[in-house]
Amino acid sequence: MEELLEPARHVEVQLVGTTVLGDRDCSLQSRHQKLVEIAPAPDLSPDLRSALHDAAATIARAVRYTGLGTVEFLLAPDGRFAFLEANPRLQVEHTVTEQVTGLDLVRAQLLLATEVEPDLAHTPRGAAMQLRVSLTSTGRLSAFVPPSGPGVRVDTHASTGYRAGLDFDPLLAKVVVHADDLGTALRRARRALDEFTVDGARTNIGFLRGLLDHPDVLRGHTGLVDSLPREDTGARSPVQGTVVAIEAGTVVVEAMKMQHVVPIGDARVLVEVGDTVAEGALLAEGEDADLARKAVDGNAVEVDLDEVRPDLAETLARHDFSRPEAEAKRHAAGRRTVRENIADLCADFVEYGGLAIAAQRRRRSLDELVERTPADGLVAGVGTVNDGQVVALSYDYTVLAGTQGIRNHAKKDRMFTLAAQRRLPVVLFAEGGGGRPGDTDHGGVSWLDCMAFHLFAELSGLVPLVGIASGRCFAGNAVLLGTCDVVIATRDATIGMGGPAMVEGGGLGVFRPEEIGPVDVQVPNGVIDVLVTDEAEAVAVAKKYLSYFQGPVEDWECADQRLLRHLVPENRVRAYDVRAVVETVADTGSVLELRREFGRGIVTALVRVEGRPLGLIANDPGHLGGAIDADSADKAARFLQLCDAFDLPVVSLCDTPGFMVGPDAERTATVRHLTRMLVTGANLDVPFGFVALRKAYGLGAQAMAAGSLKVPLFAVAWPSGEFGPMGLEGAVRLGYRRELDAVDDPAQRKEMFEAMVSAAYEHGKALNVASAYEIDDVIDPADTRRWITTLLTGPAPGRAGTGKKRPFVDTW
Repeated sequence: MEELLEPARHVEVQLVGTTVLGDRDCSLQSRHQKLVEIAPAPDLSPDLRSALHDAAATIARAVRYTGLGTVEFLLAPDGRFAFLEANPRLQVEHTVTEQVTGLDLVRAQLLLATEVEPDLAHTPRGAAMQLRVSLTSTGRLSAFVPPSGPGVRVDTHASTGYRAGLDFDPLLAKVVVHADDLGTALRRARRALDEFTVDGARTNIGFLRGLLDHPDVLRGHTGLVDSLPREDTGARSPVQGTVVAIEAGTVVVEAMKMQHVVPIGDARVLVEVGDTVAEGALLAEGEDADLARKAVDGNAVEVDLDEVRPDLAETLARHDFSRPEAEAKRHAAGRRTVRENIADLCADFVEYGGLAIAAQRRRRSLDELVERTPADGLVAGVGTVNDGQVVALSYDYTVLAGTQGIRNHAKKDRMFTLAAQRRLPVVLFAEGGGGRPGDTDHGGVSWLDCMAFHLFAELSGLVPLVGIASGRCFAGNAVLLGTCDVVIATRDATIGMGGPAMVEGGGLGVFRPEEIGPVDVQVPNGVIDVLVTDEAEAVAVAKKYLSYFQGPVEDWECADQRLLRHLVPENRVRAYDVRAVVETVADTGSVLELRREFGRGIVTALVRVEGRPLGLIANDPGHLGGAIDADSADKAARFLQLCDAFDLPVVSLCDTPGFMVGPDAERTATVRHLTRMLVTGANLDVPFGFVALRKAYGLGAQAMAAGSLKVPLFAVAWPSGEFGPMGLEGAVRLGYRRELDAVDDPAQRKEMFEAMVSAAYEHGKALNVASAYEIDDVIDPADTRRWITTLLTGPAPGRAGTGKKRPFVDTW
């Protein structure tokens, strides 16, 4: 905890190991540089002095300190004090402590270094003061006569003829005086300064004399010196540096490659070009210098706010990314430019790396690269989508066919790292041809050490990843697209792990780009999640998708829930449109179905209920009677991973006769694929709810319930619900085969079979299952939303230290 103490005294406690030798006051300082030190510190009550010593010793003991050191404190007027710092070394001001103790502290430190304990026995004697005499200009000393006599000590490196400089430290000498009492020591110090002669360079001796004459010199605080008026008027250097120019009315001082212009008016210049000056040193003396400075300080410089300097004009010109010819071709093809797509997606877009160009300076001129390869073909930055920030990137097909170059790989690295650091979703427009072999400005060979693909894949499960494909998307561009949680594609998209050149180079034939991975292949096989008409619709879907991960919305409405009572036919073998159920249960217009044409036996959709987002899975009895095949299981398992990764509750609408079986099904590796649903469901930690619309049979129904009817937070059924360890017809045929085979008359056998099925149906009806308390309730379908809302309250599940709940979201 920090505290500002004003005004404050600066008091140091001298230690040798854990032994306290005394204290000294260092409050008289200018710009945090000490000028005068006094030992012992004056005007301290015995209790306060003892408290300071105890605090210093406690710190030393805590670290088992063995050398010489100083613990420093700030003292408030009310007697409170605060720790400032500890210095594990001998201080410049150790001399005053030596004078009042009679100990040689340098010798003591040397003995400790050789592991010999010094004799610290002493009797406190009188008071001492140290005055730091410093240079304020450079020069060769024509005279240097320090004071002498009883009680006066001068530590210095200077002598007559010494070339005084300010390159390292302006300290010229330390004048140390000692007397029986502080008053005598003060008078002795004043007399010593009067006797100190220094010619050939300016010093602060005159200022120190005036300071010792101040009535509060023995009761000073850290702000006293800087509040005093200077006895000399004129312009002072704002920094320690070198005079590099003396121009009309100004002196220019350079420090650390920066030049500081000091106005002096017509004042008399005291320095020459090449002089090294201390901070605060007089550059020119006289009232004219003060007047010049005040005139500059008091008058705002008038500027033309509309003026564009040449350096800014050059920068603005480079940020003009318009390319009329390329844009016209794009529009003629019915496509939008990369920046039009970004502008439609994001508000307040801030671009990163817009000035990057292709790494091809060995083969193209700079002007050509600036004109033809803006942003190195990748526009990237941070913008706002809906009400949240996202990282947005878009390959530019008009720049080298949207290929992946050295600079845009570096840009991706930067943006993916930023997305991870700030937990921002990523939207990627992936149109482009993959790796670019034409870059020349590098020393790489294989480029297999590029980090972009690793960094992007590492984002999986951490932030939502949205990929948009329009036009041709091949090789590395397709890899990034396939890494995304959701793939949105326009009807003209072609997506492939290799373009025509790579396919032909592999001896696999000659194909047009449109023949490699068109949407009529990539939609039914599950690569594309959402198929759209054009880029504008793709952006709209991307915004809608992101909204589910950005929290609830306040404005919502829903259909009359009584419609749900009529959407499942009373005839238990009649198919119906499960999507009508989904649309009715969900808020109006809130359903976004993913991978509709793949794994058609299960609907996977992001929806809202009362404005709050959740995931929904539902069996489609219109496909295979609702049976779960390998593709449906894969689709549902991956969707559950997505919801779990980003804390979206899940509701399951069940109407399945079970897993798909038979020789044809087994050729699709159902044993492995179907169990993915069970493994994934068993490891969810988001709220999960189960509603049996009609059939809930066998392991398929258990998979729809995350493994068991006792796993969901609620398991309910509509009145049309029916349950069993397998489908009724199959159960009767399997369980009563001998009885049925014993009936010779086919008509009687059919009648017996139907009677057994009816009996099994009555046994497995939802009402009977609820009476055995295998489910929580049989509900009015119109109450379905009320049950779902129970999933949407309570704390969100916790995340691991990495920020991820799941290592990643499976790409399949």
